[in-house]
Amino acid sequence: MEQDIRLIRQLIADHPDWHRTRLSQQLCRQWDWTNAKGAYKDMAARALLRKLDARSLISLPPPVRSSNNAFRHRNAAAIVLDQTPITAKLAELTPVRVLPVANATQAQLFQGLMQTHHYLGYSGPVGQNLRYLAWDRHDRPLCGLLFGAAAWRLACRDRFIGWDQTTRAQGLSRIANNMRFLILPWVRVPHLASHLLGQVSRRLSADWQQQYGHPIALLETFVDSSRFRGTCYRAANWIHVGETTGRSRNHRPGCPRVPVKAVWLYPLQQAFRTRLGLGASER
Repeated sequence: MEQDIRLIRQLIADHPDWHRTRLSQQLCRQWDWTNAKGAYKDMAARALLRKLDARSLISLPPPVRSSNNAFRHRNAAAIVLDQTPITAKLAELTPVRVLPVANATQAQLFQGLMQTHHYLGYSGPVGQNLRYLAWDRHDRPLCGLLFGAAAWRLACRDRFIGWDQTTRAQGLSRIANNMRFLILPWVRVPHLASHLLGQVSRRLSADWQQQYGHPIALLETFVDSSRFRGTCYRAANWIHVGETTGRSRNHRPGCPRVPVKAVWLYPLQQAFRTRLGLGASER
């Protein structure tokens, strides 16, 4: 890592007129940092640069425009929807459609719903991700789901899969994390949540293949046990494999611990361990 930091510092020193986007693009070229389709992972590289800058390991040029996600999405939260309670039986709303966000209008709707109604808010994911909106038969929005990059290291998940450090590095890109699952607060429909999870699990791997050039073999999510019981994940046949340690990705000794969360997994195929880097002889 120290060698990479020295390379970045030299790149910044040699090109003082370059903005952050130009720097991240050049890093992708030098590291050959691409996804399965061969496209540069520019957003991931930019996120890495920001983290190194925040830790004073490098000194980035000032941003050309604000990268504050709350600023970028401030207008999204102003979306006004009909909030008439939806309390019908699930059969009265079907067919329910779970579809990827496909245009700027839907993207704005997704951002606004997450910012306004999800308890974690929404600042936009980094790296590979898919956003979904769910609609009922009357074209009323019911739900938003966000899937993004998997946690780098997660003891209970890695034990369940059978990973060591090498196989985890090989297979991590084949896991998608359900980062947000929001059923709108005025929607009270029994069994809707598990129905939506079932729908999205049946299409997500193909959608990921189309978008990023590789399939997904396993889904993961973290459920804050102080707020939720994970009932809908259990009803949708997800597997509870353990709990997090209460440490964030950037946790340092002496820092406050984050809430412990239940870890749920959903294999998308029987041979998911083979897809995740383990040999065909594995369980």
